[in-house]
Amino acid sequence: MSKRGIKVIDLFCGIGGLSYGFVQEDFNVVAGYDIDATCKFAYETNNHAAFNVKDITTISIKEMLKYYGKSIKILIGCAPCQPFSSYSYKMKKKDEKKINLLYTFLEITKQINPLVISMENVPQLEKFENGKIFQDFYNGLISLGYFVHYEVVFCPDYGIPQKRRRLILLASKLGPLKLIPRTHTKENYTTVADSIKDLPPIAAGETYEKDPLHKARELSKLNIERIKASRPGGSWREWPENLVLNCFKKDSGRSYGSVYGRMKWEEPSPTMTTQCTGLGNGRFGHPEQDRAISLREAARLQTFPDSYLFSSIGDDYNPSIICRQIGNAVPPKLGQIIAKSIKEHLKEYNLWQKRRCYLKRP
Repeated sequence: MSKRGIKVIDLFCGIGGLSYGFVQEDFNVVAGYDIDATCKFAYETNNHAAFNVKDITTISIKEMLKYYGKSIKILIGCAPCQPFSSYSYKMKKKDEKKINLLYTFLEITKQINPLVISMENVPQLEKFENGKIFQDFYNGLISLGYFVHYEVVFCPDYGIPQKRRRLILLASKLGPLKLIPRTHTKENYTTVADSIKDLPPIAAGETYEKDPLHKARELSKLNIERIKASRPGGSWREWPENLVLNCFKKDSGRSYGSVYGRMKWEEPSPTMTTQCTGLGNGRFGHPEQDRAISLREAARLQTFPDSYLFSSIGDDYNPSIICRQIGNAVPPKLGQIIAKSIKEHLKEYNLWQKRRCYLKRP
């Protein structure tokens, strides 16, 4: 597979879900930046790109330009979405440092001057603080000479088996750039069954001997009884009274209808989160087996292939860290859709065939 005279750098790269989508479309991803050092092995091993453990506010522009060389520059990234999420949106106290990272992204763009940019985040970003932060980013790109387009994507429309909605922004100095048309409809969405039904059954607290990632968390005897009382798509409201948690009996707890719920085979899953292998953290119960989903199942629902390595051979898997990494990641399939869109855009301007070297991937 050839390397092209187009180079990609990924900001807030995590374990590389977004980068991997670009790699799958034959882009030359040269570097990723993230403050989480635990992501280094997975990022470098699966994307064959340098992982830099750095706070984005301290990144050396000179270093980034060295990575790019004289290539066509593409800058991609997903700034931490927690400050803008539905949960954080209700909180009064916000992490100002994380909130301001989008301004840092814009400043890096100004100094690097990439030809194309992709920014992915939660839809709530568009309305956060009356839309000021997003509009500042949007208007800032326009002032730098970019054609800017954004839209909120329902991930099942692109073959991703979870009901995740994401805001995708694309910007280009060449001309208007939009995502490719939807690839799926409600009639042929990729479902939970399509993604995980072939995996061997395991019990709560058990690990499949041939796959250390197919590991389910232990459940207390009471939680085993709760999931046994749950049906796919149902809620704790259907449980016998003796199984209902006291917090759910209060007015403040009645709105949390999906926690301790089971997924449905015939639908996409709920959005994967950093705690998606915990039964009490959402509708993360297996559709049939009396347990929460395993790490492998979470990875598949995020569209990571089974060949994606999260830890080096011989290392013990830390389930909490890997669950956080998986939940924080951009689904590789969504990354691939973004990459396809940019590739088609570059082809319009006869730039995709421009090659500077012909090296095989490691």
